[in-house]
Amino acid sequence: MSASVPRLVIAAPSSGSGKTTVATGLMAAFAARGLAVSPHKVGPDYIDPGYHALATGRVGRNLDAYLCGPELVGPLFLHGARGCDIAVVEGVMGLYDGAAGEGELASTAHVAKLLRAPVVLVVDASSQSRSVAALVHGFASWDPEVRVGGVILNKVASDRHEELLREALEQAGVPVLGVLRRAPQVDTPSRHLGLVPVAERHAAAVEAVAAMGSQVAAGCDLDALAGLARAAGAVPGGSAPWTPASPTHHPARSDEKRAPVVAVAGGPAFTFSYAEHTELLAAAGAEVVTFDPLRDEELPEGTAGLVIGGGFPEVYAAELSANARLREAVAALAESGSPVAAECAGLLYLGRELDGLPMCGVLDAGARMTERLTLGYRDAVAVGDSVLAAAGTRMRGHEFHRTVVEPGSGTEPAWGVRGPRPRVEGFVQRGVHASYLHTHWASEPGVARRFVERCRTS
Repeated sequence: MSASVPRLVIAAPSSGSGKTTVATGLMAAFAARGLAVSPHKVGPDYIDPGYHALATGRVGRNLDAYLCGPELVGPLFLHGARGCDIAVVEGVMGLYDGAAGEGELASTAHVAKLLRAPVVLVVDASSQSRSVAALVHGFASWDPEVRVGGVILNKVASDRHEELLREALEQAGVPVLGVLRRAPQVDTPSRHLGLVPVAERHAAAVEAVAAMGSQVAAGCDLDALAGLARAAGAVPGGSAPWTPASPTHHPARSDEKRAPVVAVAGGPAFTFSYAEHTELLAAAGAEVVTFDPLRDEELPEGTAGLVIGGGFPEVYAAELSANARLREAVAALAESGSPVAAECAGLLYLGRELDGLPMCGVLDAGARMTERLTLGYRDAVAVGDSVLAAAGTRMRGHEFHRTVVEPGSGTEPAWGVRGPRPRVEGFVQRGVHASYLHTHWASEPGVARRFVERCRTS
């Protein structure tokens, strides 16, 4: 695959401007033209990539310069874009908003510069006319290394409103590449700070994505957008695509045991997972099998290890609790010392109870929903040895939840969180590693290799 894959970054002055609608609609519109579209999302968002996958038929992937480091953004992008005709990258928050206190790190602008990708700015024009020129001029000129190649005007009220906006933008020198009217049919329900995951509303999500594609195709100059993408040139730095294959991993010999089965929780309750995690597990020699804790009453046959990612278990607490056979199977697996890795929702599922409903009882901790949203990047260090990491391993994570676990850590915590308010959090006991932190294993491939090796030997 050429490192000069055509690409666009869809950004906005602020959250709520319509980035997801435009990015997803553009993916769908390009796909409808017969193009192989590579979908990407800046930041730790797990939900938007699900809509991107519906639009393109390919796995949605994240590009996070904080979790993975700037040096991996190009390689991870090229890995996802293998064999594609064009790539669309949806930004996060406002164009220049990054990790708190870290300057431009992990902002949409930072990722655009790392990819040397042109930016299309989506502007909510619903409450402005001539002022749009000042807004766009400011964003286009703030950082000369960020190339704002065009504007898509969203929520335009009328033909007269569009005329006023176009007249104003002629002075800003940034071309208008699309105009979208208000369209309730593309609205999607939200929860906390994001959309409701695709897995919870699949049929409605398919309809919404189709509507986004139709709206963007009708209101945007797809030829001009594709031309802008083709002008991106090569990804800088001579990046080669990232690969999940470990340089130390060798195919199993005929006299070795069969690949250990690693069960990965999925379904509507556990939708938060990075595609690279299962790729890393498979590359490390595991047979990865997905199961749904809402419906499956047993773990996959031969399960040697268990991975339970994030999601919204509080929405399905009653159903998860009612599946007593599976809860007992999870508890038995953990009791045997088999490796279990749990993040956020997985942590809640392993506890005694969630909002008063019995969970797996692996951890002597209870969880409850609160009104307070805990959100942000975290810099963490493994406190002790576990199935995921050796003591002292440094990883960066992201926290996103409205729940509280009491106590917040066990006798052996999972992580020490660095920063102005250092603390310990999470649980390590026997083969269990459970924590609120979402981590991206591509930043530390040894995590997957260590986990699979423990599955072989436990």
